[in-house]
Amino acid sequence: MPENKPRRLVIAIDGPAGAGKSTVAARVARKHGYLNIETGAMYRALALKAIQNDVSFDEEAELLDLAQRSKIDLQPQVDGNRVLLDGENVSARIREQDVTDAASRVSVHARVREWMVMLQRRMGERGGVVMEGRDIGTKVFPDAEVKIFLEASPEVRGERRFKQHQLGTAEQQAAVISELRKRDERDRTRAASPLEPAPDAIILDTTPLSLDEVIARVEEVVEAKIKATGD
Repeated sequence: MPENKPRRLVIAIDGPAGAGKSTVAARVARKHGYLNIETGAMYRALALKAIQNDVSFDEEAELLDLAQRSKIDLQPQVDGNRVLLDGENVSARIREQDVTDAASRVSVHARVREWMVMLQRRMGERGGVVMEGRDIGTKVFPDAEVKIFLEASPEVRGERRFKQHQLGTAEQQAAVISELRKRDERDRTRAASPLEPAPDAIILDTTPLSLDEVIARVEEVVEAKIKATGD
């Protein structure tokens, strides 16, 4: 009888906003033929639905009910995920600033996060995934074979966001950095799954590195684990 193939890896990539998680995860997943799951997009989609339905970002029970009545699909693309909310493509809309701000507030609620974690575990239970977010290595998949935590200074992350959204003034860039600091504070101090590296995560400060250098460092870790497990 043929030998059973080993379970494919779960690769967890965590870190604050603007650290490069989405781009790195998409590239690594594409190289290895893995499924790329951007969990932050799920919270963004829920935040958008809250906006559309005039649900307060502070009402946990209403947000949980909204989440349970929503269908959020992530479809892998070359540069990330195509996001469908109840069948509608909202990939561009969820990147707009009002949704970004709302997602940070929606995601602090413990019951909402528990619901999302359940969905995320289902997506990755068979392995062969690169899942990125803020609590993948600590909460969603604490037994992930590869755990990487990407860090960068708020100034560098703000500059990346500034360039990404093609903002045009120093005031706008300063506003982006200020919002990142506020988001960091909410993410790191929330009661439910605060943003922090798993004890066994490899922490990579991307502040002085180019995107290609970050991907190369991550690839070294992934390749070593694949070689060790025979995936």
